[in-house]
Amino acid sequence: MNTRISLPGVRSPGVGFEQPFEMLDACHDRVKRSLQLLVDLRKYLQTKGCDDSARQAARDVQRYFDIAAPLHHQDEELHIFPALKQRCADDARIQSLVAQLQQDHEDMHVLWSGEVRNALQALTSGEQSQFTEAQEAAFDTFAQYYARHLTMEDEVAYPQARSVVDEAEQQAMGQEMAARRQQG
Repeated sequence: MNTRISLPGVRSPGVGFEQPFEMLDACHDRVKRSLQLLVDLRKYLQTKGCDDSARQAARDVQRYFDIAAPLHHQDEELHIFPALKQRCADDARIQSLVAQLQQDHEDMHVLWSGEVRNALQALTSGEQSQFTEAQEAAFDTFAQYYARHLTMEDEVAYPQARSVVDEAEQQAMGQEMAARRQQG
């Protein structure tokens, strides 16, 4: 079954939901690209000012973190974290890590839905043509949260989850991930 979806920021060439861990890895790559686009946008505004290219970049970042990032977090909340909690119940380090990752999701959502998203929206709507110092600081905080979070998942959570989630569970996981995206 080839379950490729065409939502913005969800599809990567060669990676489908039949390989859920590879899809999760590809999502991390897209997070990094979206955060880099935000860095590039900030530099662009300082050197070239606000134009259609800048507004489009802001829309692209906004679309990724409005649509794909919440779906990715949901993937982890539904499939990765429960498997780690249940199958690594005796490992205090893994239990603490899962609690931290879940808290990160909440914190990143708050950061995104506040100053970070509002700043991008103001740029795309023409309300402002540069970012304020407070907005720049919010972008930095948002990116730092994600960088730390992705490192913990890539280096510990995902490898551990791969070792405890069997092939049949992975297949069901991929099917659920694809179905949830098709419902949206």
